[in-house]
Amino acid sequence: MTDNNNSELITLFQKIGLTEQRAKDTAKNKKLAPTLESTIIEAGFIQNVCDKSVGALLYTLASTVNKDASHHLGYLARAISNNKLKSSDQVAAAIKFAENSKEEINEEEFNKACGIGVVISHEQIATSITTHLETNRNILIKERYKSLGSLLAKAKQIPELRWANGVDIKNELEKQVITIIGPKDERDLVVKEGELSKLHKPGGNKQIKPELMEKHLKETGGKVITRFPPEPNGYLHIGHAKAINVNFGYAKAHNAVEWLGFTPYKITYSSDYFDKLYNLAIELIKRDKAYACSCTPEEMHEMRGGDSGGERNECIHRNRPIEESLIEFQKMKEGRYKEGEVTLRMKMDMQSGNPQFWDLVAYRVLYTPHHRTGDEWCIYPTYDYTHCLCDSFENITHSLCTLEFRMSRESYYWLCDAVEVYKPVQFEYNRLNIKNTIMSKRKIAKLVNDDYVKGWDDPRLYTLPALRRRGVPPEAINGFVQDLGVTTSNSTIQVSRFEKYVRDYLDLHVPRLMIIVNPIKIVLENLPNDYFEEFVVPFKPKDPAMGEHKVPFGKIIYIDRSDFREHDSPDYFRLAMGKSVGLLHVPYSITCIGVKKDDKGNIIQLSCRYENESDKKKPKTHIQWVAESIKHDSPIRLHEIRIYNNLFVSENPTAHPNGFLADINPNSLEITSNSLAEIGLREIFSRTLKNSKNEFESVRFQAIRVGYFCLDKDSNLDDPSSNWQDKIVLNKIVSLKEDPKKDSK
Repeated sequence: MTDNNNSELITLFQKIGLTEQRAKDTAKNKKLAPTLESTIIEAGFIQNVCDKSVGALLYTLASTVNKDASHHLGYLARAISNNKLKSSDQVAAAIKFAENSKEEINEEEFNKACGIGVVISHEQIATSITTHLETNRNILIKERYKSLGSLLAKAKQIPELRWANGVDIKNELEKQVITIIGPKDERDLVVKEGELSKLHKPGGNKQIKPELMEKHLKETGGKVITRFPPEPNGYLHIGHAKAINVNFGYAKAHNAVEWLGFTPYKITYSSDYFDKLYNLAIELIKRDKAYACSCTPEEMHEMRGGDSGGERNECIHRNRPIEESLIEFQKMKEGRYKEGEVTLRMKMDMQSGNPQFWDLVAYRVLYTPHHRTGDEWCIYPTYDYTHCLCDSFENITHSLCTLEFRMSRESYYWLCDAVEVYKPVQFEYNRLNIKNTIMSKRKIAKLVNDDYVKGWDDPRLYTLPALRRRGVPPEAINGFVQDLGVTTSNSTIQVSRFEKYVRDYLDLHVPRLMIIVNPIKIVLENLPNDYFEEFVVPFKPKDPAMGEHKVPFGKIIYIDRSDFREHDSPDYFRLAMGKSVGLLHVPYSITCIGVKKDDKGNIIQLSCRYENESDKKKPKTHIQWVAESIKHDSPIRLHEIRIYNNLFVSENPTAHPNGFLADINPNSLEITSNSLAEIGLREIFSRTLKNSKNEFESVRFQAIRVGYFCLDKDSNLDDPSSNWQDKIVLNKIVSLKEDPKKDSK
């Protein structure tokens, strides 16, 4: 095959959605390349670019078609390009049918064998899944989310669901499973423990002296004890939520951050052990495993190889007499040295390949008062010195930390053995990273301090205070991080994957209300001015436990501007001039008979007719609405609705050539004023705030066809008897459905 022909094939293969590299690799495949070329030509995509989903099926056909079916390749390719074959299962069935069709294919039999034209409704999927789960209910209750994989595999084998969309089956199964057994909790963490399953049992890690383990087991009773790292620096973010779940979940602890549902057995601080740490530092010197060093940070850097990574040299103070180091350390404690003038360093191994073994600093002089011990100390232990010893003091069985601490494991063990104290096991797992955002405290501080965002709890951030203010339920965060599992390889998660957990939880647990984001006024011309009705509206259809409420209906109502078009079209089912539409929970439809505009041509009001029994027809769709009623103080006027989008344009903001600030999305916050809500919102406010100790973000609800929302702390509800509704601010939590564009922006 010539280079010219090869280039043409690469171009052709890219037309069906292959990346340039994959197209090049495929063009080199002497067996696949000619078959794929013929498939694309038969499908009619020599000149035109096809949809990626169609291209994927064409590639599947070319790579799986066998010799017996290949004489019908053109027919199968055209069945894909004509959207008759829409899934890989259908393609597989088509190949199998073609194997046994020596002559011309019988179209009717082909369609039947491949499920062409078969439409499996959502109701059919839901009914079949309900039956399936009832049959396997005991397994589900006993094994919980462990059984999810096998239940899904069996569901896809249900005969009546053979041609159903696999994603729809999965979504419906997960939805019904969470209804039956609830969201994931600590009982389900073992489902995806991954690498954690390899950890030792208490007592299984060897010590420098056997009696150290004997004492540890006696004090702990053989229980697993983990910890969330002491005194985390700055606001916690969603990555810390994973750390909390991994540590406390592995230890089977319930209820570090109260909002997330965790309460530690004990809260401790490194400063609790300052005396003990100091005494062990003296012991370390006496054992000739630490020394007082007068080198500057720059000199230490050069001794460790400098910027060029060259030869490493030991400090000139390394072999000073033990008594001399003890005296110098005492002078440090007495405040007789300036900051940075003298340090205490551990005598490790400067020639080790591990930088965490290059005589790390154990103590520094620092004259800044401590927030817990005040001016009592002017020397402070470093993290490298404190971490393992505090873990030892607290009888931690498994010191779980993220991958960047992997090289610290060796020094962690060295120090415990050097002073002959109980030695926990350190295990490193992957960090939680999410695309289109940042987790760095320094970078978040820059955003806050320079007013790119409005505080550490700005809902566009992924700090825990920000997620809380945005209305994200803690149960959804826990379910998300638990389902990610624990591995030893880093990965970055799409925003949409996180939001799916939030959406799934809210769908089950929050009421539904009619909210008009961009209202347009409707006057029902055939009703008298004093016309009044009340309709009973459930807070959540099919869930009586949510309760119900009454809403008024009268001559003046409001609908969302997006639900009206002046000019109708066949594929449009909502309100248009001369057209009828249903109103949710209202028995009769309305028909638009007139449009009123301002001087600029903007529609400001619609005239409609409220139909009656004689004109009653089943509408093709129903839209939400709110009515004007002075008696009911309806509608509720909202001060602001805040829509939060990704804070950054690209998936990796730090990779921007001009820095992460240049990647900020100018449309990360959209604010709509003067939206309207139905009066059921008052009841939701009242009963939720009463039960949640006035935590505004706990007021969550679904705005029908719009999204999920919560009450923001900027709202003013001081006087609910009068003008409290003048300052209602809502935050959008997530949309009703995944936005396919969101992660690609």
